[in-house]
Amino acid sequence: MEKFAAMTDLNEYECEMLDAMLEAFGIPDSLTRDQLLELFDNDEAAAFAMVQALIREDLVAATGRQNDYELPEKLVLKPKGEKFLKDGGFTARFHREQQRPLEVGGTLAKLQQQNMRLQNEKLANQTELSALKKRMAARQARLYFMWVLVLVALVVGYMLGHMRK
Repeated sequence: MEKFAAMTDLNEYECEMLDAMLEAFGIPDSLTRDQLLELFDNDEAAAFAMVQALIREDLVAATGRQNDYELPEKLVLKPKGEKFLKDGGFTARFHREQQRPLEVGGTLAKLQQQNMRLQNEKLANQTELSALKKRMAARQARLYFMWVLVLVALVVGYMLGHMRK
């Protein structure tokens, strides 16, 4: 279930990128930090996220010194990664999971949570909309009152001007 949950976080493009990374491993079955950056047009954040996904799936091993949020100096493809790629990789798994009927239990609970979150969000938006409508009505009433005052002032001014003549 853990891998299924992790897999649902990936979209089709990310699956294709992960497969491209796995395919990029050459004869020594390793990629250097520079090669990883080249694959991602020097976008270290994107490369790091994809490397973490491969490590989480236990398809590669990181070697060399690295900090918590840096790319490893070298990634080594595990035999499991090679077999996974031959079986179609992330893209094939993504498509298989798209075809699978909804899993009762885990997925149902996720859908119920999402439904509850969306209902709460809808209620919050309706409350905010109601408050905004009230503020708009109050401002509109104030505007009408100001126009009435201006009109009264003009009439009084006109009458006072004519009374002096």
